[in-house]
Amino acid sequence: MDYSSKYISPVYNIKPVAIEKIQANAYNPNMVAPPEMQLLELSIWEDGYTMPCVCYYLPDKDMYELVDGFHRYMVLKTSKRIYERENGCLPVAVIDKDLSNRMASTIRHNRARGTHNIELMTNIVVELKQAGMSDAWIMKNIGMDRDELLRLKQVSGLAKLFADKEFSIPDK
Repeated sequence: MDYSSKYISPVYNIKPVAIEKIQANAYNPNMVAPPEMQLLELSIWEDGYTMPCVCYYLPDKDMYELVDGFHRYMVLKTSKRIYERENGCLPVAVIDKDLSNRMASTIRHNRARGTHNIELMTNIVVELKQAGMSDAWIMKNIGMDRDELLRLKQVSGLAKLFADKEFSIPDK
């Protein structure tokens, strides 16, 4: 991204996108319990959508893939009253990043809110490593420290995640 020119955040270009043109991503480790989903539905009913979802446009499919906002998306899909009021459209901010950076964006959004699923987080680390991302890149871009990344690599059980030999057991 060229920061020498004037950068404009995606939030300044929110667009309504028909829910049928949006698909969930396969890598969101965030979970919301049923009571909180009901509260989210009520919140959207009472206050409207106050935060856009974040999507990446897939030109080959003419679809938008969610990066952040899965639960807001699910409310629109499952709540008839909100679907009707919103005319079947979700407010979307579009980002243009490759898959690894979209995954990192999803994790940053989720971690900033405080919850994520360890098993799915482990799968993301596996995918990022398989995509060639270094441990340093993962730690920087999804906000992990060395110990957390080591634990997730250990939980994954994939020896090839240690192929870079960045982690080692210290001598006594």
